[in-house]
Amino acid sequence: MPETRQQKELIKQIEAKRESRLLVYFTGDRQPFGARIAEDVVRPMYDHLLALEKLEPKRKKLDLFLYSRGGDVSIPWRLITMFRQVFDEFNVLVPYKAHSAATMISLGADKIVMGRKAELGPIDPTMVRGSIGDSTVPPPEISVEDVSSYISFIKERANINDQAALAQLVGMLSGNLTPLVLGSVNRQHSHIRLVARKLLASHKEKTDEEKLSSIIEALTEKMYSHGHAIGRKEAKEVGLPVEEPTQEIEKLIWQLFEEYEKELDLRNTIDPETELKGVEEKSYQDLPLAIIESSEKLHRFETQAIFRKKRNIPNNPQINVNLNLGLPQNMNQQQIPQQLQQAINQIMQQVMQTLPALVQQEIVRQSPVVGFEGRTFGGRWIEK
Repeated sequence: MPETRQQKELIKQIEAKRESRLLVYFTGDRQPFGARIAEDVVRPMYDHLLALEKLEPKRKKLDLFLYSRGGDVSIPWRLITMFRQVFDEFNVLVPYKAHSAATMISLGADKIVMGRKAELGPIDPTMVRGSIGDSTVPPPEISVEDVSSYISFIKERANINDQAALAQLVGMLSGNLTPLVLGSVNRQHSHIRLVARKLLASHKEKTDEEKLSSIIEALTEKMYSHGHAIGRKEAKEVGLPVEEPTQEIEKLIWQLFEEYEKELDLRNTIDPETELKGVEEKSYQDLPLAIIESSEKLHRFETQAIFRKKRNIPNNPQINVNLNLGLPQNMNQQQIPQQLQQAINQIMQQVMQTLPALVQQEIVRQSPVVGFEGRTFGGRWIEK
C-alpha cells in the first residue's frame, strides 16, 4: 500500500471540517464475493478507537463513515457500546448504502448524516437456520417478519378465527419450518425490537417512548420489502435524527466513498462465465472485501477465492481399459533382450495406471456445464 493515501487526506479534511475523529467501516458488495458486518470487526476497530483517543487536540465526537449491505444483527449493539465508552458523541456519515445491520448501527447514532444518495433499510432480520421441508437443497433465507405476516394474514385478511382452522393452518407452517426454526423466529422477532430500542435510547438527547415505538414499528413491520431503500426524506418522516451535510461535507464524503469504491473494485462484477472461459477453475489471492480506516491505522479484510465450473458428470462411469498390444508376427519374444522386455513392461504398467485418470478427465471435460460455483476461504483482517 502507498504511504500517502487519498483516503487519509479526505479523512483528515472531514475531521477538520466537523471537528471530530473519523472512523471508516466499509464492507464491499462486489458480486459474487461480498462482505458482511461480522464479529471479527470488533477487535481491529477497538485498536482504531484507542489510537484516535490519544490524538491531540482531544475531541469528544466520533463520526463513523459507514457503507454496508448488512450482516449479523447482534454486532451493532456491541459496536455502539464500544464507541460510547471512548467518545461522548457518536454520529454516522452515510454516503450511500447502510442497510439492515448497518441501519441498526445508524439507529445508535446521535445524528445520521445522510448524503443525497444515502439509503437506510428495514431491520427485519433473515435467517438460514434449520431445514425446510424434506428438500435436500440448502434452506433459503427466512424473513422473521414474513412468518409473523403469515399469521396476521390468516387472522386479519382471511378473517379466519375458528380455532380448528387456525390450528390446521399453523400446522401447515410447522410442516415447512422445523420447530427449532419457529422458536428462533420468535426469539429474533423479540430480539430485534429490544436491540433497536436500546440503540435509540443510547442517544445523548433522549427520545420519548411513543416515538421509539413508532420508529421501531416503521422499520420492522411497515416496510414490506427487505430491499426497500429509505432515503433521507423518508428517514426524517420515520422520526430518525437525520442531518443533511453542508455542500462541502457532501462533496468530501462522496469523494471518500468513490476512493473505497475503486479500491474494492465494486463496479466490476466478477462474471464466472467470462473468468472461466477455456479453464476449469480460477483462483484469486488476497482479494480485498472490507476496510477499517482512520487517520492512524488501516485494516483490510483479505481472502482467497476460487471459481470452478459445475458439470453434469455421469454417475460412476465404467472405465475399462485393455491394451492388447502384441509383437509383430515375424518377431519372437525370445529375440528381444531381457532388459528391453523389462523396460517395455514398466512402460505398460505406467500407462495402465495413468490412462484411467486421463479418461476420467476427458469425461469431465466433455460433460455439459450446468453452472458455476465459488467460495472464499482464509479471510482475515490485516493491518497495512
